[in-house]
Amino acid sequence: MAACPSCGEINPARARFCLACGKPLAAVPDAPREMRKTVTIVFCDVVGSTPLGERIDAETYRRVISRYFLEMSHVLERHGGTVEKFIGDAVMAVFGIPTLHEDDALRAVRAAAELREALARLNEELRREYDVELGVRIGVNTGEVVAGDPAGGQAFVTGEAVNVAQRLESTGSPGEILIGGATERLVRDAVLVEPVDSLTLKGRAAPVKAWRLLGVIAGAPAFARRLDAPMVGRETDLSELRDAFAEVALTKTCRLAAIVGPAGIGKSRLANELLASVRDHATVLVGRCLPYGEGITYWPLRDIVRKAAGDLTRERIEALLEGEDDAGRIAERVAGAVGISDSVGMREETMWAIRRLLERLARERPVILGLDDLQWAEPTFLDLIEYLVGWSREAPILIVCLTRPELLDRHPGWLSSKPGSTEIRLEPLSQPDAQTLLELLRGDAEVSPAMLERITRAAEGNPLFVEQMLAMMIEDGTPAADLAIPPSIHALLAARLDRLELMQRAVIERAAV
Repeated sequence: MAACPSCGEINPARARFCLACGKPLAAVPDAPREMRKTVTIVFCDVVGSTPLGERIDAETYRRVISRYFLEMSHVLERHGGTVEKFIGDAVMAVFGIPTLHEDDALRAVRAAAELREALARLNEELRREYDVELGVRIGVNTGEVVAGDPAGGQAFVTGEAVNVAQRLESTGSPGEILIGGATERLVRDAVLVEPVDSLTLKGRAAPVKAWRLLGVIAGAPAFARRLDAPMVGRETDLSELRDAFAEVALTKTCRLAAIVGPAGIGKSRLANELLASVRDHATVLVGRCLPYGEGITYWPLRDIVRKAAGDLTRERIEALLEGEDDAGRIAERVAGAVGISDSVGMREETMWAIRRLLERLARERPVILGLDDLQWAEPTFLDLIEYLVGWSREAPILIVCLTRPELLDRHPGWLSSKPGSTEIRLEPLSQPDAQTLLELLRGDAEVSPAMLERITRAAEGNPLFVEQMLAMMIEDGTPAADLAIPPSIHALLAARLDRLELMQRAVIERAAV
C-alpha cells in the first residue's frame, strides 16, 4: 500500500497515480542491488586488550581505544580504504568499495604498513600519558565478496575473503602483518616479504599460503613492467621519437612528445628503448606520477632531481646551479617543491625555479624528461609542463609523457595546443607480432603450441597481457584449457569496468553472462 504525498489517500501498491486526487505517486525505490567484487580486506586487532582493560579504569581504557580507532581509521581512509566496521577492539577496512582501483591490493598493504608506524607514534603518547601501550596484529587478504550497493547506504561486505583476512590476523604474532596468497601475487614487485608456513584455517580444506610483510618499496608500482623484454612492432613509433629528439637537439627548444595508450600496451617499453638509444648523447631523467597520497603534486620531480643531483638535498641541488646568479634562490624553491624544505614559494616562482634548473642542465647537453603515468598528474603539474614548453629558451629539452587516454579525454586540447608536439597512439600488436613476442618471452620454457595459441588470442595484442598470462602459466603449470585471467590483469579490467556509468556497466555484465 502507498500513501499519496498530496492528499494522504491510501492506494494499492500497483497504483502509479492517486485514485482520489489523480496526482502521481512517488515511485517505490528498487531494493539496493548487491554486487560481487574482488576487493582487499585489512583486519587489524589489538593484542592483549583484556589484560589491559584490567590494569586501567574503564574511562581511561575507553579514551585509549578511541584514540586507537581514530588513528587507524585516518590511515586506512588516507589510502582509499572504507572502514567497514569495528568489532570489539578490531578495525576492518575494505579497499575496492565503493570504487575499485587497479592498485587496491597495494593500497591496502601500504595502509597496513603505515598502521604499524602510526601505532608506534601513538604508543609514545600513550606511554607518556597513561603508562600503557597497544600491540596489534594485521591480516590482509584479497578475494571476491558480496557487497551491498553503496548508493543505497549498504556497503557491508561478506564472503570467504573476509574470514581469511580475520584468520590471518589472528594467526600472526604481535606486530606482524600477514598477507594472503592472492594479495602477495598482486603486490610482489612493490613489497619485501618472506613466506611463512602454510596456514590450516578452520573451515578451509586446503592450506592457505601466507607471507610476512617486511616492508613496502616507496613509489613502486604494484607489478613491475619487464623493460628488458624484446620490443616488437613499434619500430615506426621509435623512429618518430628519435626524430623528435634530433629536432630538439638541433633547434635547442623544449618540445613535448606523448605516448598514449591503455594500460599494458607498451608505453614504458617504447620509452625505455628511446632512452637507452640516446643515453650517450643526453641527460636522461625519469619520474612517475602517483595515483593518490599527500605531497604528490611534484612527486615526479623527486626522482628527477635525485638522479640529477646524486642526492635529494638542497646543497646538491645548488651545486647543479654553479655559475647561476640566483643559484641559492632557485635551489630553495626546487627543494620546497620536492618536499625537502619548509620553504614553499608562490606557484609561479616554483615553476620559474624548476625551469631554470632544467635550462642549466640542458646547457651541458640535451635533456630528456620521462614522465610516466601522467593520467594521474595533478593539474598544477600539467600546468608546469605547459610552462616549460612555452617558456624555456635556448634549452634542448624533450619531455616524453606516458599516459592513458583518460588524460586527453579530460583535457582534449592539452597536447594539440603545444607547438611542435608529437603524439604517438599505441595500437594493439598484430597477431604475428604478439606471437613473436610470446616466443621471445618464453625462452627455454616448455609451452605447448595450444597454450601459445590460447595466450595470443586471449591477450588481444596487449604486450602486458601476453607477459602476465605466460608468467602465470609457467609458475602454476596451468593447462591450456584452464588458462585464466591473471590477478593483475583482472584488477586492471575490473577497475576500468567499475568507472563506467551504471547503465553501461549493466549492459556489459548482461553481455558477459
